[in-house]
Formats: sequence, structure tokens, C-alpha cells
Amino acid sequence: MDKQNIQSEPAISCKSVSKKYDTIEALKGIDFTVERGEIFGIIGPDGAGKTTLFRILTTLILADSGTASVDGFDVVKDYKEIRKRVGYMPGKFSLYQDMTVEENLNFFATVFNTTIEENYELVKDIYQQIEPFKNRRAGKLSGGMKQKLALSCALIHKPSVLFLDEPTTGVDPVSRKEFWGMLKNLKAQGITILVSTPYMDEASLCDRIALIQNGQFLKIDTPRNIVNQYENKLWAVQSDNMHKLLNDLRTNDLTSNCFAFGDKHHVSVSSEQLSINSLKETLDKLGHTNIEIKEIEPTIEDCFMQLSQK
Repeated sequence: MDKQNIQSEPAISCKSVSKKYDTIEALKGIDFTVERGEIFGIIGPDGAGKTTLFRILTTLILADSGTASVDGFDVVKDYKEIRKRVGYMPGKFSLYQDMTVEENLNFFATVFNTTIEENYELVKDIYQQIEPFKNRRAGKLSGGMKQKLALSCALIHKPSVLFLDEPTTGVDPVSRKEFWGMLKNLKAQGITILVSTPYMDEASLCDRIALIQNGQFLKIDTPRNIVNQYENKLWAVQSDNMHKLLNDLRTNDLTSNCFAFGDKHHVSVSSEQLSINSLKETLDKLGHTNIEIKEIEPTIEDCFMQLSQK
């Protein structure tokens, strides 16, 4: 495929991709595309199929059915070409722990027939943060520093598409924020980024997201559009007995669903017959005290919970 045709293709394309492990369906006919220069998030809990999808797209495993392409190349026929063009940061730290920071980076540069100096501008902002520890063994780095080293190694050959599988899991909040700042800078340099995360709050940092559950996509859209499409009114409710409150809200015929969110319960209400005052009266009759109810804006997590119940 010539360069012009490649550039006209989406950065990533999946059509009816399925994968099964014994009796477990890890992916069930996944369909989606990622445009060039986009930060696309795969959002969902552990075991939803995120890592399996990443391994198929990075040519590490084969799908049972369906087709997929990365940077215009087929993941089966053109796997060698794809491996030159993608960077992959798996969820588990997988660099050589007995090698130093600098040795790891040099090793991965050599694998791709390049040098640190050749693509230094791409990783400079990231690498400069760990350069003071360049002679420290990778296994002795903190979680945030390991994350930055792994990202530097994934970028050292200047990939056109970057795959990040749960890159911020187990990392402190400050490092998480710094990491997403780095991704915005990489996007500005034209790199397409596919990132998976179980953290719903990171969804808003992506251009578009796919919510995944049990190997299926529940919804694909921008974070704002997904929130705007929330179907019902949403109330935050609390009382002195939160355990009893959860059961009472879930058994109320006029509520659609109810889930615990921190120190409150989020209640989805579809019936016009139920008002805040009437719910408060009902809960008061059930023996609840210090009842507080207020209408709130839904989050991506609320949308995920609603979609997963359909």
C-alpha cells in the first residue's frame, strides 16, 4: 500500500473482531475506528477485554474472527510492518529490571535500528524527568518513574500509533496527571493514541471513548455526548443508614437503578410520578433520618452503570 493510500485510512480499524479463550468470550464482535491524531480511550473494568483487544491490534495474538488494521496495514498479513510503526506499553511493567534506565532505552532504540539521539526531541520532555536516575536499575524506580521510562521506550522509534494498556493503574494522582499532560503533547506531534483504563474519570481526557463490558462495546462517542445522552434524572441521596437506604431505593418501583458512589447513592429516575419531595416522604416513612436528596449531573461512571444494566 502506498503512502497516500495509507494516510487516507483510519489509524485503527476493527470489524467484527472476536476472541475466545476456552469457554470465555473475551471479545464479541468488536467494531470501531480511530482517526489519525486522536486520543481514543477504551474504558471498562478488569476482565472486560481491553488487554485482549490491544494484543490483537499489536499483532501479539490472533483474533478468532473478524479483521483489523493499524496504520492502514492488516494485523495478520502485515504484522512485520505494523511492529515497526506502533509503540506498545503493556499494563504490567515489562522492561529489564536489572538494566539501568539508560541501558533499557538504548536497548529498545537498537531493536528498532535507531538511537536515543535520533528521536530525542520526541521523548525529551519525558526522559528529562528520569535522566537524573539514568544509572539506576529500572527495578529500583518508583511507580511514576517506571511509567515514564516505559513510555520513553515505547516512543524511542517514533511510532505513528501508540498503545497504552492501563498505563496509570497503581500510579499516584500527581503522576497520573503528569502522564496525561504528556499524552496531550504527544497528540500535538501527530501521534495517534489508544489508551485503556479502568478509571472512569480519565474518560474526559480523551477525544472519544468506547465503554466496554464483557467483551462488548456499550457505547462509542465523545465523553460529553455520552453524558448528554443520559436518559433519566439523576439524584444523589444519603441518610443515616446508607445500607438500608440502598436496599430501599433499589426496591422502589419508581426508580430505574441505584448504585453506591462514595458517601452517597446515585439514583436514576425515569418516572415523572417521583419527585424529590415524594421520595423524601417515602424514605421518612421507612424510618430514615437526616435524608438529603439533590439532582446532579451524571458522570461517565453513571452512564456506564446505566448502559451496563440494559
